[in-house]
Amino acid sequence: MARKIKKVVGDGGHHGGSWKVAYADFMTAMMAFFLLMWLINMAPPETKEELAGYFKEYNIFDKEGGSWMKNVQGSNSGVTMQQPDAPPGEQEPVQIQNTSPDQEELQDSLRKDIKSDLQGMEDQVIIENIAGGMRIQIVDKQGNPIFALGSAQLNENGRRILSVITSQLRAQGQKVAVEGHTDALSYSTARVTNWELSTDRASAARRQLEADGLNPDCITRVTGFAATQPYIKENPYDPRNRRLSILVFSNTSCSVPGVNSQNNTQPRQPATLRPTPSPLSTTPPSTTTNNGGQAKPAN
Repeated sequence: MARKIKKVVGDGGHHGGSWKVAYADFMTAMMAFFLLMWLINMAPPETKEELAGYFKEYNIFDKEGGSWMKNVQGSNSGVTMQQPDAPPGEQEPVQIQNTSPDQEELQDSLRKDIKSDLQGMEDQVIIENIAGGMRIQIVDKQGNPIFALGSAQLNENGRRILSVITSQLRAQGQKVAVEGHTDALSYSTARVTNWELSTDRASAARRQLEADGLNPDCITRVTGFAATQPYIKENPYDPRNRRLSILVFSNTSCSVPGVNSQNNTQPRQPATLRPTPSPLSTTPPSTTTNNGGQAKPAN
């Protein structure tokens, strides 16, 4: 009589344990993914901009390398963030920790100058704390713009505001960036768009800063964002979306002629207006436009 041999397959069929290992790996990967999504969602918009700018401008040939966190004070030094979604005057600061003494001093001096020298236009200059420094927003107001209609030429109000701001930036000697923004109204011609308009306005502001005495070496970049970053997000056509942004980076320095390198201070000179070099016109010769809006036949 033949003897039967029963073959036992170890860890086979649905009784095996290999699927448990694969399932555990899957759950670990999902947990890491959702943790990453949560961290990105919790990061302030300014930190996301710094991160995006780092990858956009990264160059493997840079000698120093660099980090997108180089201008961030860190969780221990503290930054006061503003909610960019809320309209001006209704913003509630999100307190992480106190700002640095130098930054507070600069903001206090700026607010005093704005109150004394820009009466009637104080609400058009908005100072916000951001990661690594502060941002000065110069916004349009209905009936009181800072640029000539449909062009990149600063009017009297725009030059006055920039002159007051430059008097403080010139004394501090910190590096800055200039950004131009428009509303969502678009041109009817492909020749001129909000991209050209926002970039030309940022360049016009840069020229005015330099004409008012700011060292050109202090300006790190000049950028136009068109209507991609509205200040009033619930209304992309709000005139306050047409604005200039000046970013001031803490813990940076550039040469300031005539300033003592030890304390980096100098007596404030009265704000004076200097002539602005005529920028290239962005308006088609046969049309006149509203401020970032639809092209209209010339009168």
